[in-house]
Amino acid sequence: MILNATNSSSTFSNVNLNHSSPRSSSASIRVNLSRSAPSKSFVSWFSGKVKGSVRVGHKPAYVFSQNAEGIMVEDEVAVMSETAPLFKSIPGLPNPLGVSETDKGINFALFSQHATSVTLCLLLLDRETEASSNDGMIELKLDPSANKTGYVWHICVQELPRTGVIYGYKIDGPQDWHQGHRFDNSVVLIDPYAKLIEGRRIFGDSTDRLSKLYGTYDFSSLPFDWGENYAQPNIPEKDLVIYEMNVRAFTADKSSGLEQNIRGSYRGVIDKIPHLLELGVNAVELLPVFEFDEFEFQRRSNPRDHMINTWGYSTVNFFAPMARYASAGGGPVVASQEFKEMVKALHLAGIEVILDVVYNHTNEADDKNPYTTSFRGIDNKTYYMVDGDGQLLNFSGCGNTLNCNHPVVMELILDSLRHWVTEYHVDGFRFDLASVLCRGTDGSPLDAPPLIRAIAKDSTLSRCKIIAEPWDCGGLYLVGKFPNWDRWAEWNGMYRDDIRRFIKGDIGMKGKFATRVAGSADLYKVNKRKPYHGVNFVIAHDGFTLYDLVSYNYKHNDANGENGNDGSNDNLSWNCGYEGETSDVKIKALRFRQMKNFHLALMVSQGVPMMLMGDEYGHTRNGNNNSYGHDTAINHFQWGQLDTRKNDCFRFFSEVIKFRQKHRVFRQENFIGNNEITWHEDNWDNHESKFIAFTLHDNDEGDIYLAFNAHDYFVKVPIPSPPQKRQWFRVVDTNLESPNDIIPEGVAGIGDTYNVAPYSSILLQAKP
Repeated sequence: MILNATNSSSTFSNVNLNHSSPRSSSASIRVNLSRSAPSKSFVSWFSGKVKGSVRVGHKPAYVFSQNAEGIMVEDEVAVMSETAPLFKSIPGLPNPLGVSETDKGINFALFSQHATSVTLCLLLLDRETEASSNDGMIELKLDPSANKTGYVWHICVQELPRTGVIYGYKIDGPQDWHQGHRFDNSVVLIDPYAKLIEGRRIFGDSTDRLSKLYGTYDFSSLPFDWGENYAQPNIPEKDLVIYEMNVRAFTADKSSGLEQNIRGSYRGVIDKIPHLLELGVNAVELLPVFEFDEFEFQRRSNPRDHMINTWGYSTVNFFAPMARYASAGGGPVVASQEFKEMVKALHLAGIEVILDVVYNHTNEADDKNPYTTSFRGIDNKTYYMVDGDGQLLNFSGCGNTLNCNHPVVMELILDSLRHWVTEYHVDGFRFDLASVLCRGTDGSPLDAPPLIRAIAKDSTLSRCKIIAEPWDCGGLYLVGKFPNWDRWAEWNGMYRDDIRRFIKGDIGMKGKFATRVAGSADLYKVNKRKPYHGVNFVIAHDGFTLYDLVSYNYKHNDANGENGNDGSNDNLSWNCGYEGETSDVKIKALRFRQMKNFHLALMVSQGVPMMLMGDEYGHTRNGNNNSYGHDTAINHFQWGQLDTRKNDCFRFFSEVIKFRQKHRVFRQENFIGNNEITWHEDNWDNHESKFIAFTLHDNDEGDIYLAFNAHDYFVKVPIPSPPQKRQWFRVVDTNLESPNDIIPEGVAGIGDTYNVAPYSSILLQAKP
């Protein structure tokens, strides 16, 4: 079958090359989309070349101005290239969705239940120069009588190159806004199943901030070589120590010592694996690495238009790795390769890879300031939750909410997860605002959400760690109650809050502190759940860093441009007597002591501990507790500061992590019972008491005694008798200066009592 096609240069206008980027000698593709109506001139296409040029109608085209302050109108004449390639096509197959290679050509398949017209748009790039091989785009309009099966539109294009093709779709349909439709056939849309995304190649390149992103594919590269001796770590959940980190921010700073083209890339992570090993963590939880648009705040004038999205919680596509995390502006194919190299290197080092994934909303914003790139224009009513009036529901806080439990969207999410497991070998996922995934198509909470169950039961995902952030912006707080099928773990928000309150000295927190350290049995001891189904954390990417938690009573978010209205007002922090930076030696010592207390409590708690990148040296964001939009030292790991704190702060954090890993008493498979712990406490009902001590029993490796004093005075505490033929050794006293604050082999000579300093903690081990 031969289809009619339009060659419309107005659709992909200004496909420019930048061969001299200030940050890379590699070519950078810029694809700017003009908002012109599609050409009405059609040409019958056939295999071969067209001789001569065909001039189409002279019409106005709407082109984004470079300063992004408005839209200008200019006349444009679309001219077909003299050597534009023409291709035959056949109806193709409805499965699989996305782009696939068959023995008859390249197959394209797209779901849209409500579309009335679908046009496949193709742009070929010259393999050597990466320049456009024709002035415009090849448009193939699909015939619903031949190119549609059910609600899937499909076409197989013959003799297309196996790589170097940009593609998208123009889609039309009902214009009834109040029925939930948002069709706009002037926009070229990204295929939801695109495995790679092409467009801007240098992260944060402001000269290209208006360029668009499009799907692409690569069937010419050889399969990735994982190696004969390669194996995934498969670390038991109870043994995990998670390091939450941002790929770009980890090495973007000049202090990383990496070459400029490597900074902020997947390759940069590889170069810093020795740091992770020295710290002692065995899993990294990567902030979003799905393709996102870092310039989303700069599409229009607004209070945030000075910022760059550096966290990535605004997904463009659920299958493609972030292309601008490739080194040297290498583009999507290189990004895919280097992501696999990063995973392989981490696995060879015994470190698992968990992805922070955002399936609760996308980058397409709301109806007031929409940015149609994919789902909204393909089938808004299917992909997003809408109310009875067709208006977008917003349980994500970002303007739209993905319709996660719609069968089609559910399968999209499952296919995405399987793709990252099979293609990229990731070990697990942390689901952002996962309570959204527990809502029905009308937004109401579900007792047994189909998607949550399907993820738990899926055979491909069976070995994966699956972690929920069990709340959303609609008030659905499910900590300890997340539907789990005995598989799902949860970010334990109650742990964070209770540990913060106790360590900073709030009254009435001793019992809650004990419950959290012992594994939060009140939340997770149900059915077949285990202590490791609670992911314990004091600090995460959003909120204060650990240093700021002990240095600020209030958020300082002026740099965000929202007059301090963003970010949490309830941080449960304490500045130790002075707001912000100070030269007071006593306050600085107290702050360091509190940081050590928090870290020790985290690492001796039952459950899975998670710490934030940079806390190991005391990274500060200067009191900003919502730093999502700063591609600066506010978020970037400061390797120079790490070097400065290597022998005190870093050493303490590292040694405590390694001590946890060496002693299974902190990593119990089941909830600890009375025979495994002794609470040295007869004062539970005294709300004024801020001291707690307990012994964890281990006949093989030796008992562990722990005491935490959140009073502002010394507490002289009796030390229980050690087991027979053993004596107590002091391993940790956070009141002591480095290196005496932690001595892993222990210091003998502990008497019958110990004077625990104000705001400090101790750890003793019974040894022969």
